[in-house]
Formats: sequence, structure tokens, C-alpha cells
Amino acid sequence: MKRLTALLILLLPLPAQSAELKVATWNLDWLTTRPTGDPRLPADITTRSDEDFARLSQYALELNADLVGIEEVDGLSAASKIFPKDRYSVHMTQDHVLQRVGIVVRRGLPYNVNPDVTALGANHLRSGADITLHLGGSELRVLAVHLKRGCPGVPMAKAKTQDCQALKDQIGPLTDWIAERKTEAVPFIILGDFNRWMDGKDTFLATLRQAAPLVRATEGRSSPCWGAENFIDHILAGNAAADWIRPDTLRVLTYRETDPAWKERLSDHCPVSVRLAIPG
Repeated sequence: MKRLTALLILLLPLPAQSAELKVATWNLDWLTTRPTGDPRLPADITTRSDEDFARLSQYALELNADLVGIEEVDGLSAASKIFPKDRYSVHMTQDHVLQRVGIVVRRGLPYNVNPDVTALGANHLRSGADITLHLGGSELRVLAVHLKRGCPGVPMAKAKTQDCQALKDQIGPLTDWIAERKTEAVPFIILGDFNRWMDGKDTFLATLRQAAPLVRATEGRSSPCWGAENFIDHILAGNAAADWIRPDTLRVLTYRETDPAWKERLSDHCPVSVRLAIPG
């Protein structure tokens, strides 16, 4: 009887095991393969050398993320110098601007591309990159964004400058996207350069949370990138994905190069990452 009981226990299905997914966002600060002085580039932009690209590629290797939202990237050729094609697939928005948004996905992770969120790109700004990751029995909708700079902390009710008004105009498309995901009950994350601190009782984040409850991975933290500073690069999670964020896994990959001159050669932003526990 004991032997039969042991056999029956062995035949019972094992409990589903969760898988870990590391997601990150990284603004790469005018990353382009165009030469310095190219007429499409601002006059004060010095483009990267081969050494600079090699160092950035090494940091991408150290980051070792499964998915990275990337910002300020001038197309696939520039992105592929940091994220090699044999290890990563790169999806970029179709915007006709040099500072494009994209999503980098580790090879082997299946996904499909959704239409760009072009409403975010009105007035020559940047559209959002939108994909759906297929993770075994789970799906994860991912939106990467780069929002208008110049209004990091002004309450939205007092947003009178042109920059603040442009950022305020991006709230509608974001809340619409969030509301659609809530209706579909699909797990989702929004990551990227929000150019917004979102600390305390931030009215920008509060408005987004009216569309659906959101967990902000950077909540209550400051960034060590180039010295202590407020986060403007964020990772937000909603629906079931809000419960997938593993506590205390927020990381900022800081650069070993500390001379201020490296800020232009590498990036003025550091990669920000968090780990998700995906149900089996």
C-alpha cells in the first residue's frame, strides 16, 4: 500500500512554476550612426565612436535583460550595434524622427507587433512602441514611450508652458491605452522615459491611475545615475502584471566611467530594470 501511495504521489501534476522576466528601459541619448555634422542632427550633437558603441554594447550585455524599452534611437542600424541581432530582436516605431522609440526582445521570446500609438507623437513628438509578448500560458502587453520633456514636476492643473501643455496632451492617449487594456483584462506594462518625476501626489500619475490601478516600480526611490536624482525613467504595471513585479528587484545599472565627459559618449540616462514573476 505504501508503495502504491508513493507511485500515486509521483503521478500527481507538479504545481506550476513561475518564470522570471527581466524588463528594462534605457534612453540612449541621440544614438545614431550618422556622422557628426549631419544636417539632420542638432549642431551640438557629437556622435559615438566605435569605442563608445563597444562600451554601450558591453553594458547591454551586463544588463542582460529579456526586454528593453529604448528611447532616442535613430533606427535599427544604431540599435543593432548595442543589441546584436544574434541575441536580440529589435522593433522600432515607424516615426520619421531621429529620436525613435523601440522595444528590444531576447531571441526565443515570441511576440507580435501592435500598431504604434501614434497619438503620442502629435506635434513632432514620439509615438509609442506596442507589442504583445507570448509567455507560455500568459501574455504581456508592452508599451514603450518617450514623453515630452520640460515639465518634470509642475502639477497638471498649473501646466501653462508649451512643454507642459504638450505633456498634458499626451495624458489622453495614455489613459485611453490603459483603459483598453483594463477592458481586455490583459496584463500590461508601460516603460520608458516619461520625463516626469511622479513623486508624492503627482497629478500626472494620479490621472493615469484613474484609468486603471498601476504599480510604479520606481515608487519612493531616487536614481544613482550620474549622482542622486529623481527618476524620470519608469516602469508601470497594470492588471495581473501589477502582482508580477518582484519586490526589491529594481536596479539601475550605473556606468563605471565617472568623468562628466562620458555622459555624452555613453548616455545621460542609465538602464533601469525590474524583474517579473510570470505565472506558469
